[in-house]
Amino acid sequence: MAEAFRFRVSQHGPAGSPVREAFVPADPKPGWVRLELKAMALNRLDLWTTEGIPGVRLPLPVTPGSDGAGIIEAVGEGTVLPPGLEAGGSAMIAPGLSCGVCPACLRGDDMLCPSYGILGHVCDGTAATHVLVPAANLLPIPQNWDFEQAAAFPLVFLTAWEMLVHKVALRPGETVLVWGGGSGVGSAAIQLVKALGASAIAVVGSEAKAMKCWDLGAEHVLIRSDMKALAAKVRELTGKRGVDVVFEHTGAATWGTSLSVCARGGRIVTCGATAGYETPFDLRALFAKQIQIRGSYMGRREHLWTLLSLLKRNPTNPPFRPVIDHVFDLAEYPGAQRHLEAGQGFGKVVCRVS
Repeated sequence: MAEAFRFRVSQHGPAGSPVREAFVPADPKPGWVRLELKAMALNRLDLWTTEGIPGVRLPLPVTPGSDGAGIIEAVGEGTVLPPGLEAGGSAMIAPGLSCGVCPACLRGDDMLCPSYGILGHVCDGTAATHVLVPAANLLPIPQNWDFEQAAAFPLVFLTAWEMLVHKVALRPGETVLVWGGGSGVGSAAIQLVKALGASAIAVVGSEAKAMKCWDLGAEHVLIRSDMKALAAKVRELTGKRGVDVVFEHTGAATWGTSLSVCARGGRIVTCGATAGYETPFDLRALFAKQIQIRGSYMGRREHLWTLLSLLKRNPTNPPFRPVIDHVFDLAEYPGAQRHLEAGQGFGKVVCRVS
């Protein structure tokens, strides 16, 4: 058997600073399973866990990594696996962890559970050869997908679906401005907007990324430049009305423009603050235009089963798919972190366990 290893954050530091160490994978307790990982995917959360978040105390040492897929290697005593899964078979991970018994969990709003957390942030995650997860967090891998695709799917598609469907109730024919169209969650959003019958205006940082956004189904793609010029172009594209929905995950650097381009009665939904988390804005724009602002964090685990059912309808020509920018070996995880931080790629950064 190959050596089991993981990457650890013992103290916060720059991207790429997690340290590799050998370890003995633990046996799963009742209700849990041990997955032998074949691939894991990075998210911005990997960087925030590594670098630290002001005002947030994390349970160090911790192994980062929220997304992963692999083989069900061991099952805790008395554990029942979800439909379509069996010991020794393949599975991917739903990264949100909740208690399962509080009122929020029982009505299906697991992401509102008081103890809600994300794998690789509040407990050891997938930057490892093996990981322990609750059996309820396992999902079957779609037909014709490899482990890399499966690892790249759950977190960003769950986040984008929650934002578009359950936070702003996107309707066919509406127009959505998607900031950061080249990111994992941005590339997911572009595809879901199209699948839901709406139109996406994507914003990216380069011509190369613009071409890829068109391939995913964006109706218009704008290169991020002067914010006033960008806002003017959005108003031109929408007949001066503005967009119905702004898909925000960048934060302070784009917030003022998001308010400016949002139509009267429009909605802004945000799940992140990569470009800063404190921003002043003119309240008059908010109430005069009657804009709704919704915060979003992950989503119901149930949504992932909904997404899988949509994929199952047409496995040969799926309505959406994870976009993979680069595949590293797991041994190169620190380099994968630095690649993600550089922000030059398009889509998800994945590590293969070789």
